[in-house]
Amino acid sequence: MNSSSLNFTESSSLTYRDSPSSAVAKNVIVLALGITINYINGTLIHTFRKHQIFYLNPRYILFIHLVINDMIQLTTSIGLFVFSYVFQTINASLCCFIVTFAVFTTLNTPLNLALMSVECYIAVCFPLRHAELCTIKRTYFLIGCIWSLSAASILPDVFLILATEPLRLFYATIFCERDILFRHPISIQKRDISHIIFLSLVWLTFFLTYLRIFFAAQAASSAEEKVKRARNTVLLHGFQLFLCMLTYIAPMTKHVLSFLFPKYNVHILFVWYILAQILPRFLSPIVYGLRDNTFKQYLRKYLLKIKKTKPRK
Repeated sequence: MNSSSLNFTESSSLTYRDSPSSAVAKNVIVLALGITINYINGTLIHTFRKHQIFYLNPRYILFIHLVINDMIQLTTSIGLFVFSYVFQTINASLCCFIVTFAVFTTLNTPLNLALMSVECYIAVCFPLRHAELCTIKRTYFLIGCIWSLSAASILPDVFLILATEPLRLFYATIFCERDILFRHPISIQKRDISHIIFLSLVWLTFFLTYLRIFFAAQAASSAEEKVKRARNTVLLHGFQLFLCMLTYIAPMTKHVLSFLFPKYNVHILFVWYILAQILPRFLSPIVYGLRDNTFKQYLRKYLLKIKKTKPRK
């Protein structure tokens, strides 16, 4: 293995630099969005934790898993974003740890959304069998499957870098980006194949569940409002899913856009980051925290309680 294998600092992200004012503005925007979303999500987690009614409903268990996953994903991705501006290069071992967690949680989101769509479909189309099919035990088992599938996608990259790169790499400093850290051709090819598989399976699941709920809404006479609400929820899942899926087509799309608009490369990367990494995490509180009547009721009680306990000046 020659010394050139340690040249991990080359990146298109470094080719085009932001001006100091632009860099500060982008970091302030990202941090403000991250803190706001994590605060809202933290409120949702506290509401879930305080009321046992949510522990017994697979829908809310999947939702709160999505919220916790989003908080981890948002924290790690924003950490990488800020590090890229403040330090530019960081220790390779730390980079590997952060990137692995970021990829884990990024892949978890669309899988979790697909399961939530299936649960919604069962609740609408098979209401009498919902309690039998959607049990608490099966819900936690499926959450374990989500993490296992994500692990199967990223952990081979970690083992490959351990097998093919010299040990001194993990003591070096690098620009922390997935395609720079896991740059082996096998890793890149495996990433593309796994993204295609994930993309196909998740969208197939979403379309099938939406169509079945749509037809149920067309034929519904009783509980029509409930069916239409479920259809709208799955549509919101679909929009959130679409934004999450931007991560899967990111390498090709960013390459094309950077080629077409080289002068605006750094701004394109920033807009893409907001759309693919932050905006989908903003939608999670809206889908259930604000639209779901049961969760909204308990959330309102919690917020009113906080308001009452605030000391008056």
